Amino acid sequence: METASDRIVVALDGPAGVGKSTVAMAIARELSLTYVETGAIYRAVAYKARNEGIPLDDLTGVAGIARTIDITFRVEGDLNRVFLDGQDVTFALRSQDVSPLASKVSAQAGVRAALLDVQRSLARSGRGAVAEGRDIGTVVFPDAPFKFFLTADVRTRALRRFHQLEEMGRRPVLAELEDEIAARDRQDTERAVAPLKAAPDAVILDTSRLTAAQVIQAILERIRTACAG
Repeated sequence: METASDRIVVALDGPAGVGKSTVAMAIARELSLTYVETGAIYRAVAYKARNEGIPLDDLTGVAGIARTIDITFRVEGDLNRVFLDGQDVTFALRSQDVSPLASKVSAQAGVRAALLDVQRSLARSGRGAVAEGRDIGTVVFPDAPFKFFLTADVRTRALRRFHQLEEMGRRPVLAELEDEIAARDRQDTERAVAPLKAAPDAVILDTSRLTAAQVIQAILERIRTACAG
């Protein structure tokens, strides 16, 4: 019988546009772990608050949604499907109008506190989880045996986002994307509650000149070597 001690948690943190989702999904798939996309959870809280007419400055109301949110994930190929109250909201959560709402929600202490149990419960299923976000190794899973912090320069991250948007048929402006990413970095690192930073015991990987495959391989090698030892 599998016990809690058999489960492992891989904490993967880093700023926007650094490739956390791609890497986390691949690691989870390779190791047969649950993939927990915490950014999607905050988006779901913002999305549900908007749909229920709860203003984001109603801290009690938004925190209430966070405490009772019913969210699950299912990886299908290269897509992480997100289900909110049983409904597939994968693409709705990634719409441009939800992103700024999610940023406001994620800065609320009440919401972050309420979602701790949600994130931890998702990681209790199966053999464990790969959880990615901005405070996984420092707040959500401070005792995780495997912690990684991905980083890359702003220009590289903006170019990655630029190509993603082009593939979606949009016409982005690179300079605007750089400004947006830099602004998000400031917001994430300077916020009072659970700011973005690497855990003291995290392995830091600069992905600026690495492919996703190289990053995935480096992480898998460290985990497998540790488990074998």
